[in-house]
Amino acid sequence: MKLGAFSISIAVKDIHKSKAFYELLGFTVFAGDLEKNYLIMKNEDALVGLFQGMFENNIITFNPGWDQDAQKVTGFDDVRDIQKHLKAEGISLISEADASTTGPASCVVVDPDGNTILIDQHV
Repeated sequence: MKLGAFSISIAVKDIHKSKAFYELLGFTVFAGDLEKNYLIMKNEDALVGLFQGMFENNIITFNPGWDQDAQKVTGFDDVRDIQKHLKAEGISLISEADASTTGPASCVVVDPDGNTILIDQHV
């Protein structure tokens, strides 16, 4: 399975303090909107999303169809195909992409330790 770009989405209490902290680690703002309380920070191929007030727990994120620079790639596995595979393996989904659609969609699973995994396709 080709899951695409990997990032961690962190629920932060103060996005300004978190931004400053990650900048000290060598990250720079890659995307997002500070006024809307979310930023995507990048250090080489590492991506960390900072989200204030949007969700309670940290989320592991994969973006089928994107590379680490949010550029479209060819030959990726569509989120609906990934979802179909997960379901065939007996994995329960918390939310599902509409299998009758194409293009952007997402699904969510939780790993055995309670970690949320978002498979979020933008293309």
